[in-house]
Amino acid sequence: MSLRELQEDYEYLGPQKISQKSYYTAAAPRSQERKSAASYLFVKRMLDIMLSLMGLFFLTPLFIIIATWIKLEDPKGAVFFKQNRVGKDEILFPMYKFRSMVSNAEELKQQLMSQNEVEGAMFKMKNDPRVTRVGRLLRKTSIDELPQLWNVLVGDMSLVGPRPALPSEVSEYTPYEKKRLAVTPGCTGLWQVSGRSNLSFEQMVELDLTYIRKRSIFYDLKIILKTVSVLLGSKDAF
Repeated sequence: MSLRELQEDYEYLGPQKISQKSYYTAAAPRSQERKSAASYLFVKRMLDIMLSLMGLFFLTPLFIIIATWIKLEDPKGAVFFKQNRVGKDEILFPMYKFRSMVSNAEELKQQLMSQNEVEGAMFKMKNDPRVTRVGRLLRKTSIDELPQLWNVLVGDMSLVGPRPALPSEVSEYTPYEKKRLAVTPGCTGLWQVSGRSNLSFEQMVELDLTYIRKRSIFYDLKIILKTVSVLLGSKDAF
């Protein structure tokens, strides 16, 4: 089943027999819904551009400090880690992070798969031996995710949305789980502010689909503010 079919299925209300008399009254709310959705997406995009630009500008000094720290610990490794992720409509894009692991982390991952602490199509380890010393601090505070502001600026991601998955993870998705790919992925989302790594993959999917159903500008702003609160505690990140 294609993602287009999944999206149609997600929004589909079933066939309805509409008389000629009621056609226009039924079509009007539908048209208003489309306009409301278009307005939401436009405002959301404007907020993404404005806030990501501000973030990249004001956080530049912090980026320089972190880059220097990463290089001091591992001079041969890159400062940024680039990895293909699956975005809206299953389109691949390069997602950026500050490198928080050893240079050959991807090769070592296969050796650690048996120690995965999260059920489903996702890999997580609380005491991952691939994480560097500076990486532990970056991950605990989620500072390693800040370069994704660039992904937001260019439109690959949004500030709020389901987290982008790896292609290997998506290949194991069921048709139901693929419904989380119907919207632009985000830097933070309902999953991050509801338990994050303490939740199972199935719970993450349900939270993502709940967000897709309820999303609005007010809801996005609420999640952003709650994200700040969660990061100050930073007990669920690994």
